[in-house]
Amino acid sequence: MTYSGGGGGPLGPGAGASADGRGLARRRRRRWVKYGAGAGAVVVLGVGVAGWAVYVKLDGNITPDDAAAAELARYAKERPTSLVKDAQNILVIGSDSRSGDGNEKYGRDSGTERSDTTILLHLAAGRRSATAVSLPRDLMVDVPGCLRRDGKRAEPTFAMFNYAFQSGGSACTIRTVERLTGVRVDHHVVVDFSGFKDMVDAVDGVRVCLKEPISDKAAKLRLPAGKVTLDGEQALGYVRARKSLGDGSDTERMDRQQRFLGALVNKVQSNDVLLNPVKLYPLLDAATSSLTTDPDLASLRGLYELVRGLRHIPTENVQFLTVPRESYVHDANRDQLRRSEAEKLFDRLRTDTPISVSQKIPTNSPLPEPGDPVASRSAWTTGTAFGTVSPTPPAPTFRGNTAAEDDCG
Repeated sequence: MTYSGGGGGPLGPGAGASADGRGLARRRRRRWVKYGAGAGAVVVLGVGVAGWAVYVKLDGNITPDDAAAAELARYAKERPTSLVKDAQNILVIGSDSRSGDGNEKYGRDSGTERSDTTILLHLAAGRRSATAVSLPRDLMVDVPGCLRRDGKRAEPTFAMFNYAFQSGGSACTIRTVERLTGVRVDHHVVVDFSGFKDMVDAVDGVRVCLKEPISDKAAKLRLPAGKVTLDGEQALGYVRARKSLGDGSDTERMDRQQRFLGALVNKVQSNDVLLNPVKLYPLLDAATSSLTTDPDLASLRGLYELVRGLRHIPTENVQFLTVPRESYVHDANRDQLRRSEAEKLFDRLRTDTPISVSQKIPTNSPLPEPGDPVASRSAWTTGTAFGTVSPTPPAPTFRGNTAAEDDCG
């Protein structure tokens, strides 16, 4: 007779078990490993599905500007060519449209829209620098004949720059900019009021420093002097206000916009945002939801390919300036290009040649020419005892600022 030992069968305490129970422990471990692996697979699958869902949502947020692409293709032969491989020029258009969620509070929607802010962003080859050039909305320019929203084609006209967007949308604005500058626009992005606010809120606000308190009823803005962190609504009022801040000029307004964008760049580049998924996702969601772009950019992959090198650009190499201009000869309330200075800037952008910016250059101060004795005694010399002229002239300096400059410093 075989002794069962109180176990469950003729082989003792469990099939394959040792007298001390180690076999049972091994079986339990195998079960836990099997169940754990299954649970891990479910978790990984869940994360993968969630990640894919997030990707699909963000990817679907972006609106492709197919109409602009078709219009630009119609005029492909007249557009300037890109001169430097890997350098990119992106036209960023801030629309003043009152249509869309949350935008109606900024005024009546008349069915038309103009470009409230337009910036030509030049990304240098190798992403060694980024230069953002503001184009004043009151700049007098030649607007080509463009396809209007009603399907009719407008006649070419000489008008304020922001009329181009009203006349023919982003395609007309791009054609106007390319004719004005000779710079090929590789991509474009249109952002509305609501999208701007959401991006600022997504990074928990942006800090600015105010020399004086602000009270502006039109912008619904009431702020104390000193260090202030603006939420999205306040930031929109701050960058759009004109009559009650500074000297009330568009120059003051664009300077303020550029300083704010520099502070926003600093905030986004901080590890607190880029390495924090809880903050990064709302930023990506807000950014993509507010964008209308050319078809090549209208996907997360397209945007990623464009901006992946931007996070490594030092803030001192992220520059902001306004195109050189002066009062229009027939109307002091309008602007015209300061042609010689503007051409220097446009040539540098076309050829991807460095420029520098400084806040100390007066608005109406001419750029130094190669023959200028002051320039020859300073930046154009090698610093030797003989004052030998350098074979490579220095980068011209334009009035502007960098993202590294902190008004609160």
